[in-house]
Amino acid sequence: MSTPPKPTPAPPGQERPYPSPSQTGKIPFSYAPTGLKGETSYLLYGDLSAGKTPLICLHGGPGVGHQYLKPLSLIHTDYDIPVLLYDQIGCGGSTHFADKKGDGEFWTPQLFMAELDNIKSYLGITDFFLLGQSWGGMLGGQYAIEKQPVGLQKLIISDSPSDMEVWVQVANKLRLKLPQAVQETLTRCEEEGRTDTEEYEGAVMHYYAEHVCRIVPFPQEMEDAMGNLKVDNTVYETMNGPSEFYVVGTLKTWSISEQLKKITAKTVPGGMLIMNGYYDEAQDETCVPYFVKPSCRTKWVRYALSSHMPMLEETEAYVRDLGMFLMSE
Repeated sequence: MSTPPKPTPAPPGQERPYPSPSQTGKIPFSYAPTGLKGETSYLLYGDLSAGKTPLICLHGGPGVGHQYLKPLSLIHTDYDIPVLLYDQIGCGGSTHFADKKGDGEFWTPQLFMAELDNIKSYLGITDFFLLGQSWGGMLGGQYAIEKQPVGLQKLIISDSPSDMEVWVQVANKLRLKLPQAVQETLTRCEEEGRTDTEEYEGAVMHYYAEHVCRIVPFPQEMEDAMGNLKVDNTVYETMNGPSEFYVVGTLKTWSISEQLKKITAKTVPGGMLIMNGYYDEAQDETCVPYFVKPSCRTKWVRYALSSHMPMLEETEAYVRDLGMFLMSE
């Protein structure tokens, strides 16, 4: 008689409240190639004039918003490092462009890289740490490669693929482990073009509960961020598609795996930190190139109880590991 598998412990989640932002505001942003004129909404924890290198955080989606990254504000509490969160253009508190849904020439990584440069310029940021989570890590990696930005001290890639085709392959493997009825619902809705229905969304939530966030119920910060997609899914639908594993948008063939060798010790003098969860939809094979391709120093931390959002699932461990990396020589 075989021994039944032991139940997997639930992640601890958040264990203390977050600070209030020291400053909030909106930054004018114009992008000449498309004629875009709008504003970027931001939250700052700490004082940029205090002489401390700030941590700039890039949220995922694309188009999800900053809320689920609020645990990163504890980096300011614990390490006195200023932390900047913002909603990328097209979502959350920033200017929306719902009429540009499906316009792949409007929504590009270059647009979001220009927005990041605009934020740094507006706030007078020269030296900085950069953290990107999920799509934000994809953006951060491409930004480091293409821009070779002066002042980038350390780069953190959290729960991010370096190649979207590998991401989809991994997602399909994970999907095959879902209950058969859930798999059949997903496939049927996708084949019938009914990915905007409650039936499809309900099936997708099974995947999310296994591989996006293992906290039950979902933390309010995640609900708030996902709520941004319900308000306006323009960016997500255009660049990604209807769900995390049904990628039919402009990013479906995106890859920087080979280009990562352009990230050197000159690009990021302080090195790179790669982070993911054991149950993460960003399984190890999606992240490996970030660890092995750059010629700068790299470090990898994986969270045993987390999936795609270890900052919400194992908050204290995540903040500690990130803070120690930022403070290290």
